[in-house]
Amino acid sequence: MNAVITDTPGRATPALTPVQRAHRRSVAFLRWLRTIHLYVGLWGAALGLLFGATGILLNHRAILKIPVEKVVQKSAHLELPDPSLQRFGSAERMAQWLQAELRFDGFQSRVKVDPPKRVVWADRVVEQPARWSFNWQAPHKAVSAEYLVGNRFVKVETQDATPIGTLTRLHTASGVSAFWVLLADTIAGGFIVLCLTGLLLWTRLRPIKLTAVGVSVGALLGAIGFLWSAV
Repeated sequence: MNAVITDTPGRATPALTPVQRAHRRSVAFLRWLRTIHLYVGLWGAALGLLFGATGILLNHRAILKIPVEKVVQKSAHLELPDPSLQRFGSAERMAQWLQAELRFDGFQSRVKVDPPKRVVWADRVVEQPARWSFNWQAPHKAVSAEYLVGNRFVKVETQDATPIGTLTRLHTASGVSAFWVLLADTIAGGFIVLCLTGLLLWTRLRPIKLTAVGVSVGALLGAIGFLWSAV
């Protein structure tokens, strides 16, 4: 005798078979995949437009010779204060003074110290003093400075990005904060999720298509691994 399930008073429906229950779970899972695919695609479209437009500009900047000025560069010699020899005992102290003087503190900073050394110049061996290099980066601006220990000035170069330059620097993550890096990672992760959910929606969870997708993805990963090991 077959079991029955009563949905409404006075009405009985036959119990679902294992095949029917599996089909319902498959339909519910596909519906959930569509929802995930939809909202991840909506988020990707928000910043995908920025990355897509700047990516086209970067890809064709040399071939098409797009006449867009992306950076305005300026250079100057910044004179040191009188007590500089006592004030700047290290490159880090000079970096703090430069940041205060230039009123700029980028998201990415780098200080490099090259010790004194002998170099050949015009068939003569000369002593080159220690060199301190500084670099600060932000999406809208970049500052680099160079100081030869003993000089009375610091050579400073500034690069002010135009609106197009700022967008391209955001695209390449030049001078950005950790927040922007994580935000860009969500776009990359979103593309991966879109690929996976799109493949699963295409297969409709049918065994033959799932096997074909598994073999194709496995072959692609194997090829990438082989090329990686060959480099």
